[in-house]
Amino acid sequence: MYLAEDELGQIVGFISGGPESSGDIPYTGEIDAVYLLAPHQGRGIGRRLVVSLASRLIQESMTALLVWVLAANPARKFYERLGGQLIYEKETSIGGASLIEVAYGWRDAYTLIEPGPPQSG
Repeated sequence: MYLAEDELGQIVGFISGGPESSGDIPYTGEIDAVYLLAPHQGRGIGRRLVVSLASRLIQESMTALLVWVLAANPARKFYERLGGQLIYEKETSIGGASLIEVAYGWRDAYTLIEPGPPQSG
């Protein structure tokens, strides 16, 4: 887990991850959770959190990563901007409600820490 703090030392976000939880091959690592307070979004903090976690997972030989996110969550565009490819979709139940989750994957986690040229869009 990595934390992001503001200039006053207040925690404004976090990321956690580790080994991929379902035994999915070829994805060996997973981003479990990313959260950033709204006033701190859009400033590159989320990207830096992902770079930190991806670097650590790569050190632990997890070089292909995925993340699950609710399909209706507008923040899923964040993973697309990071180059994540839409790889799975599944139905899940949360609090009795039936929801759709999607997974984004990076077969080469190095692209998260050494990004290529910016993509338009």
